[in-house]
Amino acid sequence: MAATLEYIHTNGMKIPLIFENDKRLPLVTMQFVFTNSGSIADVDKAGLAKFSAKVMGEGTKKLGSSAFAEALESKAIHISSSTGVETYVMELGCLSEEFDVGLKYFAELLEDPNLTKEAIKNVKTRTLGALSRKENDYDYVASNELKSLLFKGSVLAQPSSGTLESVQSIQLQDVKKFLKEHIVSSKLIVVIGGDVDLKGAKKKIAKIIDAMPKGKASEVQHFEVSKEKQERILKRDTQQAYIYFGAPYYLNVDSKEYYKSKVAAFILGAGGFGSRLMEEIRVKRGLAYSAYARTHISKSRSYFSGYLQTKLESLEEAKSTINEVIADFVKNGVTQEELEQTKKFLLGSEPLRVETMSQRLNRTFMEFYNGRGLGYAAKELKLIKELDLEELNEFIKKHTEITELSYAIVTK
Repeated sequence: MAATLEYIHTNGMKIPLIFENDKRLPLVTMQFVFTNSGSIADVDKAGLAKFSAKVMGEGTKKLGSSAFAEALESKAIHISSSTGVETYVMELGCLSEEFDVGLKYFAELLEDPNLTKEAIKNVKTRTLGALSRKENDYDYVASNELKSLLFKGSVLAQPSSGTLESVQSIQLQDVKKFLKEHIVSSKLIVVIGGDVDLKGAKKKIAKIIDAMPKGKASEVQHFEVSKEKQERILKRDTQQAYIYFGAPYYLNVDSKEYYKSKVAAFILGAGGFGSRLMEEIRVKRGLAYSAYARTHISKSRSYFSGYLQTKLESLEEAKSTINEVIADFVKNGVTQEELEQTKKFLLGSEPLRVETMSQRLNRTFMEFYNGRGLGYAAKELKLIKELDLEELNEFIKKHTEITELSYAIVTK
C-alpha cells in the first residue's frame, strides 16, 4: 500500500502521522521525528544534539542502561535515538505482537530517561574516544574543515559530533536543557509502518504524546554559503592528499527545478563510474581511485561539494582538473547520450530505492517534510523521463556559482 498522511488530534494539537500498512511480515516500525532539533540546534555547544541522543541510549533512570537493554532484548524490541542536521529521531522496531510492550518501554524512556552523572560520564568517555580516533581519519578532518569554510560563523560550521573541547564541556544540565526544549510534541511528526492496526495505534500513540511536554515549535533557519573562494591546507603525516571542495548552490528545497538538479548532479559527479569527474580524474588521467560530487539541498542549507584522494605529487594537477571539469560542465552542459544514460539508471533503479519499509517511509517523510506532497517521487520520475537536453543545459548554465570553489586539503 502507498503511504498515507493522517493526523493525531490530541491535547489541542494536530500531530502529523505518516502511515504505511504492510502485512507481509509481522513487524512494526515507528519513529518520533522532532524537527529543527538536530545538529542545527547545537547553538551552545557543538555535538550536544548527538550527545543527547546517545544519553537516551542509556535506558531509563529506573532500570539503568543494562537492565533496560536486557528487557528490550528479551522481547526482540529495538529502541534507538539518532540525529541528523535538522531532525532528532527516536525509533521503535518490534514484532507486531510485541508492539504494545514496545510502546510501554518507549513511553518510559521519554518520561524517565537515565539523566544521571554516571550516564553522562559513560557517553562522554565513549564519545571522546571516538573523536580521538577520528583525528587520524583525514576524510573526516577535511570534510569538517570544508564545512567550517563554507558556513563560517554559523552553527553548520561545527562538526556534528562536536570537538574534544566541546564534548568535554557538556554537563548533565546541558543535556536536560536540550531534551526539555526539543523532545516536545509541538515539534513532532510520527512515522509508522508495518503490520499494525492504524486506529488502535493512533489511540495508543496519542496517550504517549499527551504525557509529553508541549514545548514550542520553530522554523528551520536557512544558512547561506560563503561566496568567498577560500583554501585551507592542513599538514599531517599522510601518504596521500585528501581534497574536499565546495561552493554555493542557489536552489531551494521546494524548487520546481529540483529534479533537474538531481539529473545534473548525477552526470557531473554523483553517478560514480560514467560521471564527468570520475571519467576525467580516474579513467583518463589516473589521478585518483574515485571522485565524487553532489548537491546538498535542504531547508537549512543548499550547497555543492565533492572529494577525492590522490598522490601527494598529483595534488595540484587534481585540483586544476576539478576546476576544468566543473567549468566545462557549466559552460557547455551535457550530451544527449549522458542524459539518456542517466534517465535509464534513475528510472531503472527506482525499485531498489523502495525495497524496504524503512526506505519507503523515509521517502514519504521527506516528501511531507520538504513540502512536496505525498507521491512526489512518482511525479519526479515522470518529469525526469520527459526532460529534454536543451531544458537541462539551460538549467546547468544558470548555476555558475558551483565554479566558485573553496578547498579544504589534508596533505603531508
